[in-house]
Amino acid sequence: MAIDDKIDFQFLADNSIDIICRSKMDLILNYVSPSSLAVLGWKPEEMTGRTVLDFILPEDRPLLAAAIAAGRDTVTLRMFKMDGSTKWMENRATLVCNSDTREPEGWVVSMRDVAERKDLEDKLSALALTDGLTGLSNRRAFDEALVREWKRTLRNGSQISLLMLDLDRFKEFNDLYGHQAGDDCLRAVASAVTGAVRETDIVARYGGEEIAVILPSTDIEGAAKLAERIRSDVELLRFPHPKSVATHGCLTASIGAATALARQGGTMKMPESLLLAADNALYKAKGAGRNCVATALLVAAKDS
Repeated sequence: MAIDDKIDFQFLADNSIDIICRSKMDLILNYVSPSSLAVLGWKPEEMTGRTVLDFILPEDRPLLAAAIAAGRDTVTLRMFKMDGSTKWMENRATLVCNSDTREPEGWVVSMRDVAERKDLEDKLSALALTDGLTGLSNRRAFDEALVREWKRTLRNGSQISLLMLDLDRFKEFNDLYGHQAGDDCLRAVASAVTGAVRETDIVARYGGEEIAVILPSTDIEGAAKLAERIRSDVELLRFPHPKSVATHGCLTASIGAATALARQGGTMKMPESLLLAADNALYKAKGAGRNCVATALLVAAKDS
């Protein structure tokens, strides 16, 4: 690097709002620009002489290793601030080679604060997985969660339950009171279901007036007990529904509860069979007069 190039680099680095760093191939920092103080709270001299890994959250260090291995020059990860908190930073690395031998000598890294961008991305991602009316997980989030939780069930060799709730004669409720009242009803039911489950359970609006609840590590007895509590809580909302003859004119819900056991020798294809079983149990509850709970138990192969 020529003298003029060194002066240009120093000027640009010293006046950049991004953190500009240089290191040898061992990732030990030998130059850190003054902006490190404003962005991360570290003085440049507090970062120099230490490896860049010291400032990256341990859980995110594999991201850096993977980026280097894949030849990517940009990676977004969490870095420690001086006060111990973390901040999302976009790190863009440029390999510096010897001008004569062309052998790699080190890295120039630009670190940019992307905390606000990451926060916006997270919010947009959450919105993409959230039902706009009820605030519950949407169908896409439900599908992803069901596959994820079944894989966890397989790893643990345990069991998983699924509830499918449908509001009885809800179309007639909407026709009688209007869609605004129907929306208010759906929000109230969603709140009642959410209030009845554990933090580890996943509640989703499956479609229309149907709500699905994924219950990890829950047996058929536990699923049936929770389903009955939810059924009772919906009835206790006391939404008037003259077309409902089961509860003296109040809106009710029918619920199908299905449980799958991860066992050797099972033949069921999962998690599709669990969803089908819960749906069939729901129709069974409807056929039994509505405002009740029906259950199903199935055994799935450990490698399904």
